[in-house]
Amino acid sequence: MFTGIVEELGEVVAVTPVGASGQAARLTIHGPTVTSDAGHGDSIAVNGVCLTVTECADGRFTADVMKETLDRSSLGALTPGSPVNLERAAPVSGRLGGHIVQGHVDGTGRILERVPGTRWETVRVSLPADLARYVVEKGSITVDGVSLTVASIGEDAFAVSLIPTTLDLTTLGRKGVGDPVNLEVDVLAKYVERLLGATGRESNR
Repeated sequence: MFTGIVEELGEVVAVTPVGASGQAARLTIHGPTVTSDAGHGDSIAVNGVCLTVTECADGRFTADVMKETLDRSSLGALTPGSPVNLERAAPVSGRLGGHIVQGHVDGTGRILERVPGTRWETVRVSLPADLARYVVEKGSITVDGVSLTVASIGEDAFAVSLIPTTLDLTTLGRKGVGDPVNLEVDVLAKYVERLLGATGRESNR
């Protein structure tokens, strides 16, 4: 479990295809902060995707990425030198600075527009149709592993406002129009939908 508060801007060191057809991949990432107390089997979110550490040494960690994850996220587009948002799993005794983030990416969007402001920047992101019902104005959404508040929402896009800290310390300050981002909607919305659906079916019996 994560909170969407990025701890470190890491860098991809290597991307190694895995398997006969190269459908999976092994990522090696430089991140001295998140590896300071990490070990084999620990979880680290990379651009919002929960990955399991298989090796960890000298400020770097390695994780395997299966085909399902490559298909559902933007991790397949990473190359050596790519910056990535990193966050360690949240301790039970820690503060929930953002919102409950599972690290299970629901889909990807693309940056449609960036509008600079005096002390912030408004970024508009495309929203897949099957995720739109889970996103509400002033609700929470995770973009590339960053917990953000939805400033406004339309039928096929939403906007967020990024403060200077977010622009400086995460990939969101570096991505341009057209770049892909990983999206994870608030899991509470999905549970509510599931429960209400089950209740509706029971009442019709």
